[in-house]
Amino acid sequence: MIALLGTGAHMKRHQVETNSSGDDRGSLIIVAVLALIVGAFAGLLGGLFRLNLVYADGLRNHFIVWAHARGVMGFVIVVSLFALLVAIAAWLVRSIAPRASGSGIPDVEAALAERVHPPRAQRLIPVKFVGGVLAIGSGLALGREGPSVQMGGSAGHLLSELTGRSWPDTRTLIAAGAGAGLATAFNAPLAGAIFVLEELYKRFEVSIATAALGASATAIAVSRLILGDAPDYQVAPIPFVVDEVKPLFLLLGLLSGFLAVINNSMLLGALSIADRLSRFPVELRAGIVGAAVGVLAWFSPAIVGGGDSITQSILTGGGTLAILPVLYAIRLVLSTVSYAAGTPGGLFAPMLVLGAQSGLFFGLAAEALFPDIGVHPVSFAVVGMASIFAGIVRAPLTGIVLTLEMTANVTLLLPMLAACFTAMLVPTLLGSAPIYDSLRERTLRQQADQTSKGTSAP
Repeated sequence: MIALLGTGAHMKRHQVETNSSGDDRGSLIIVAVLALIVGAFAGLLGGLFRLNLVYADGLRNHFIVWAHARGVMGFVIVVSLFALLVAIAAWLVRSIAPRASGSGIPDVEAALAERVHPPRAQRLIPVKFVGGVLAIGSGLALGREGPSVQMGGSAGHLLSELTGRSWPDTRTLIAAGAGAGLATAFNAPLAGAIFVLEELYKRFEVSIATAALGASATAIAVSRLILGDAPDYQVAPIPFVVDEVKPLFLLLGLLSGFLAVINNSMLLGALSIADRLSRFPVELRAGIVGAAVGVLAWFSPAIVGGGDSITQSILTGGGTLAILPVLYAIRLVLSTVSYAAGTPGGLFAPMLVLGAQSGLFFGLAAEALFPDIGVHPVSFAVVGMASIFAGIVRAPLTGIVLTLEMTANVTLLLPMLAACFTAMLVPTLLGSAPIYDSLRERTLRQQADQTSKGTSAP
């Protein structure tokens, strides 16, 4: 009898486990299908966002040419219009969707960690889209990937709400949508999926990986109908690195690591200054930044904006030892000030510009110092993009795969590994936190302060 009871208990437990396993499989199938839908929507949003930015860049350049023909009046019109458009972008954020400010990636990370509620997609997506086009189109040195990631994550949250999914499934769809947004921003499907695991979740889960891969696949399928399927950057074939040159990539990584520390410190410093100026309306502060960008655009229109054209020029060898440090300094200041304006816009694209510039400078210097060992300066520009990303974000796999997919070049994989190793080592030893960790904690502190002030008010 005892044996029979034991057998019955075992059978009952086995049946419960089987049913639970069946439920898990059913849930995974549903989430996988929903992830495909989220990816398609994220690809549509991201593709249209990129297309509008391309049009905005062209319109900005034509407008500046038109204004130059009108002398001083044209200069006043450019500066005033840029100030107005950036101020409108900041007003949209403040009045409709405050969490649309900045990159949006730290906000997605905080939501996935259950430290904040996901924002309302119905408010965030339009503000992120329109505000991002206005801000980046007006010449702010901000990236398209931040808005694409946050819009994709919000699309995942919206679909989860509409279909009544549980919170674990909702998290999966938010993460999958965010990865699909990154994939669309750079036409890099693998990087989008890896970004979810390495940066957003910071661990591997089969269900998350499955959803992320599916969402990135459909996102790219949809976005390529809008944008085409060419890599983001056209790079001439790069030969494999000879043994004598390989140690130099470790040194490039060291340089990237120190530059990453400087970049993060300046960005957080610019945000601190903006906080101290909070007694002034954010629209006024943003308008001043927009006016300054307008002045810079008047004299050098190619240096403002997200920076794709600058990166493309660098990857074809455009730059000299004398001019590259100057351009780097200008873009570094421009990107940090732009981010502090309080408008939608990301960090990836501007940091890739900085990585390409510093890498090419290092490559040209190495070529001048060691003319007989076969240095290929452009190879250092490509590796510099991955290594500075690794130093700033501390997500080396995402940076490496992203760079490989954007440049369609696999001959530099080992140099990238070496450079990313030292690029991560330096800021870690110096105690410089990954930028998105710092931004997330800063945002959470601000929200906590606002909540406490509201609670203590009579």
